[in-house]
Amino acid sequence: MRTKLILAAGVALALTGPVQAQGDPAAGADKAQTCLGCHGVAGYRNAYPSYRVPKLGGQHAQYLESALKAYKNGARQHMTMQAQAMSLTEQDIQDIAAYFAQVGGE
Repeated sequence: MRTKLILAAGVALALTGPVQAQGDPAAGADKAQTCLGCHGVAGYRNAYPSYRVPKLGGQHAQYLESALKAYKNGARQHMTMQAQAMSLTEQDIQDIAAYFAQVGGE
């Protein structure tokens, strides 16, 4: 059920077109360096369980904010992502989302 809700939210965002991110992409570039260690590597696969780590560039900022908040509050399960999100402030989340939304999906 949770997967269907996340998918529906992603489709709804995709249909709304580009929306201005609330965060500061320049500040997000610095804050996202840890994220890029996994999410910035082309073709990167997680060791266990084995799955392809998604690239974040070009995602809608609102989707990224929602995902990070869900990791932070435990609604989305992934130990590493939950640990990373726990240290982020609301402003950090907005800045990181704005950065990834503007860098494109290369």
